[in-house]
Amino acid sequence: MINIERKDKVDIITFTIDRINALITEELKDEISKVFQNGSSKVVISLKDIRYIDSSGFGCLLSILRTAKNNYCTLKFASPEPSVMAVLKTLNLNTVFEIYDDLDECVRSLR
Repeated sequence: MINIERKDKVDIITFTIDRINALITEELKDEISKVFQNGSSKVVISLKDIRYIDSSGFGCLLSILRTAKNNYCTLKFASPEPSVMAVLKTLNLNTVFEIYDDLDECVRSLR
C-alpha cells in the first residue's frame, strides 16, 4: 500500500494505490504511524497519482498529522494531483497541511 524511501535524512512515503478511502484508512494509518515512532522524524507524503480521497481519507491524513506532531516529527505533503488539491482547498486543509507542488522542493524544505 505504501513505499518508504529515505533521502537526505527524510522519509518519503509514496503510495501503490490511487485512492484513499474508508476501506483502507485504518491499515494506512497504522502503516504510516510506524514511521513516527522514532521521534523527530522528517517525513514527506507524496500524493502523486492519488486520484481520489474521500472524507475518511482526509480524516486519516489529519490523524497522521496529529500523530507526527505528538511525536515531535515534521510532516509535509508533496505533489497533489489537481483534483485532490481542489478538494484540499475547498476543505481549507491547505491551511492545515504544509503542501508543496514539487517533491524535491518539499524535501529541501526539511533540511
